[in-house]
Amino acid sequence: MAEVLVYVDHVDGAVRKPTLELLTLARRIGEPVAVALGSGAGNTAAALAEHGAVKVLTHDAAEYADYLVVPKVDALQAAYEAVSPAAVLVPSSAEGKEIAARLAVRIGSGIITDAVDLEAGDEGPVATQSAFAASFTTKSRVSKGTPVITVKPNSAAVEAAPAAGAVEALDVSFSEKATGTKVTARTPREATGRPELTEAAIVVSGGRGVNGAENFSVIENLADSLGAAVGASRAAVDAGWYPHSNQVGQTGKSVSPQLYIASGISGAIQHRAGMQTSKTIVAINKDAEAPIFDLVDYGVVGDLFEVVPQLTDEIKARKG
Repeated sequence: MAEVLVYVDHVDGAVRKPTLELLTLARRIGEPVAVALGSGAGNTAAALAEHGAVKVLTHDAAEYADYLVVPKVDALQAAYEAVSPAAVLVPSSAEGKEIAARLAVRIGSGIITDAVDLEAGDEGPVATQSAFAASFTTKSRVSKGTPVITVKPNSAAVEAAPAAGAVEALDVSFSEKATGTKVTARTPREATGRPELTEAAIVVSGGRGVNGAENFSVIENLADSLGAAVGASRAAVDAGWYPHSNQVGQTGKSVSPQLYIASGISGAIQHRAGMQTSKTIVAINKDAEAPIFDLVDYGVVGDLFEVVPQLTDEIKARKG
């Protein structure tokens, strides 16, 4: 069976969930070969092997931390040349898409971004994407070179499938451009105790109807009762009620959780573009004609300040 390269997203050896999802998808089209780079790369092997990686290629160098994406592209290209894979899968983060795009240019291949599903085809992997703000679903495949595909988080359930996970050192030579852009400072993200927005299984978002930063505690309380991430519409973010890093939509982050709860959000096309691939969508809005109700699986017409606290209390009660 052909090998499939999977780029590993990890933090000091702790593998992030989107990579485990990629391993699940990779097994549909071949044998996953993981590529782990940077500090702690060697510590990823156990988790990767548990989820299907037959081989783990590792390399650590100061360049991965000191410079932007080019050193990682150099390494992934080295892995590509060593393995000659049937496809290359990368998590669909901002950095992941840049790495994938640069690699595709270097190896002369086509690229598919933001796939939400992947299956084997007679002429290569077939990717499913949501197009035009998720109004249409498309299936496509790369017709030139080795497919380079980025996959959105929460596109597949993580499945354990123990494999050998043999660790091999990757031989990498950095290009002249690798040190062209240096990282001068980093600021750690403030810990909220909530899941990362793009990776969360449940997202609770607030919009214009929240009517002020001081009222977002209503949204946060519901999110915390569910173990969910907190999102916000562009209107709420532009008003300064919630950080831009939590914006869901065309100019914010795209999410695809199992459950998305929209409170006080009208459902403009820009917002829908960032959450329409959610598996189950619930809306709470006092305007029965709000466009969001055309999209949802379940809708509640009512004042969010009455509905959301009751929902929060009921969830807490059921949890005992």
